[in-house]
Amino acid sequence: MNRATVLLVEDDPAITGLVSFHLKRSGFHVVEVMSVEQAWKRLGQADVVVLDWMLPDDSGISFLRRLRTQERGAMLPVLMLTARAGEVDRVEGLEAGADDYLVKPFSTAELVARLRALLRRVDRAERYLIGDLAIDVSRGSVLFAGKPVDLTRREFELLTYLAAHPGRVFSRGELLDRVWGEDFFGTERTVDQHVAQLRARFRMDLIETVRGRGYRLVGGQ
Repeated sequence: MNRATVLLVEDDPAITGLVSFHLKRSGFHVVEVMSVEQAWKRLGQADVVVLDWMLPDDSGISFLRRLRTQERGAMLPVLMLTARAGEVDRVEGLEAGADDYLVKPFSTAELVARLRALLRRVDRAERYLIGDLAIDVSRGSVLFAGKPVDLTRREFELLTYLAAHPGRVFSRGELLDRVWGEDFFGTERTVDQHVAQLRARFRMDLIETVRGRGYRLVGGQ
């Protein structure tokens, strides 16, 4: 992605200055805001968000949870940059919808590398057509039998991953690693819950349980 725009949501001027300097030097355009209220106003300019947890008018977590319920923000990459380093905090941030989590103090080189990695994922425009199921990754849209299906971000990512390998069986552990990432601290029950949610949305077993092995996408028959 050429000249990507980073929405930097951070209320510490020293950190804002440091991050902004290095991001601009690395070729990013940076929009700086100091509050959740300002973030909502500038959200339309963002290709990726760097989000602090503690903000003056609301928490970054609250902002993130609301962001993931909206069409514009459901697929927008978000990296949390925060001093909250505990395992519980990391889990909460990732569960709320963060794509990555970096703890202060941090390396600016690592921050730049992580943002580029997030943007590379978004830049891969792919489409999958399996039976009655149509997925447009670049648009973040899903059609089933010609009708749009509204999915959460994680539901979309899980369905897309399975659609990229139709008929292949994945264990719950494999899906956790490949969809949620190796840094995710949840259990395999998380996969079961999301599969159940997808089945409810499609009102059929689009994802088949293979006893003793895991799940696979069987298509739109």
